[in-house]
Amino acid sequence: MVRSLLVIPLLAAALGGIWLARGALQRWRDLRAAETYELAGDRWPMLVRAGGAMVCGVCVTGLTLLTALGAFGGLGRGDRQPDRSEPVVDTAGADAGAAGGAAVRQQAVPPAATESAAAAPGTAAATTAPAVASRFDSVGHPGGGELLQSAVLGPDGRPRNVRVWLPPQYAKEPNARFPVVVMHAAAPRKTADAEVPDVFEGIGSALQTGKSRPFILVAPEAPNGTAHPCELVAAAPAAVADDAALRTTIAASFRTLPPGPASWGALGVEGGAPCAAAAGLARPDLYGAAAAVSGRYDAAALTQTGAEAPTGSAAKLLLAAAKADAAGLDAARKLQASLKAGPGPAAKAEVRISDNVQDFTPDRERLRLVRQAAQFLAEALAKSS
Repeated sequence: MVRSLLVIPLLAAALGGIWLARGALQRWRDLRAAETYELAGDRWPMLVRAGGAMVCGVCVTGLTLLTALGAFGGLGRGDRQPDRSEPVVDTAGADAGAAGGAAVRQQAVPPAATESAAAAPGTAAATTAPAVASRFDSVGHPGGGELLQSAVLGPDGRPRNVRVWLPPQYAKEPNARFPVVVMHAAAPRKTADAEVPDVFEGIGSALQTGKSRPFILVAPEAPNGTAHPCELVAAAPAAVADDAALRTTIAASFRTLPPGPASWGALGVEGGAPCAAAAGLARPDLYGAAAAVSGRYDAAALTQTGAEAPTGSAAKLLLAAAKADAAGLDAARKLQASLKAGPGPAAKAEVRISDNVQDFTPDRERLRLVRQAAQFLAEALAKSS
């Protein structure tokens, strides 16, 4: 904005300087011609034009420097009005609106702005993470909502793409705060919506039919280093179950309910289902519900993860598969039985199995399963307020 405002006087000064310089040059030539014929000439018009050209030259130089400084971010940060595409983060780490804007950008927040979520009673306090305010760009409007993207630091300190889907109610209710569902991806360096492109249509249709309450869907890019990131749950499910930096960034950039089990959940479809199950079982004090759709699970590893979960909280888990998906339903029932027979918090997990979805094509079945998962998560989490 600053650069565009400076361009107008810059052009005006440049054109005025050129006009005055040409006038001064013409007057000088007239004086030289007059001297040839020993005639007296008035020097003031030439001097006035020459002085005006010099003033315009100084103005052009100054405006050029100001424009260059504005291009490198040296100016213009204090004179812009915040919009919902650029969060405003003060020393207390306050929230701001999200969506649409220019280049993807991140700004560090003072140390005072830390994660607002606290652990559930009887557990250790939630690990704090440096708050990061990211600027999210609008990249589409699937499912009747708005899809945005930004670069957010991952657990390894490297930036990774994160996509955020805002429900239609986000724009219609400017004062409301919404629960959040994190959707896990199965392929490295991809977000879940690239693997399940109809996920927004499924959630949008659930909202339109009144089967689900609105929530914000967050799809972080899966980490690199393995062909199937969610297979890590077989060795260490808790390693992929928590992402404090992501929660802090989303809470600071959008109108969300405070991070915690009452307002944050997890979702995984097909290859991402084990990650969602691990998130819900490992940290029920952070993710109040998890929905895993058409997944295959390592029952022993996930049961051990559930047994090591913080005490005082019980996981809520939906395992959904199509009626014709015999392998998926078998994996879900084995995990349910293993958790029920498991030690400690694992045995307290509330596991629900959905096996009634049947349709003409696998894509339509997946769409209906996503609708069921959205309904389950919305019922388990708090309403928008």
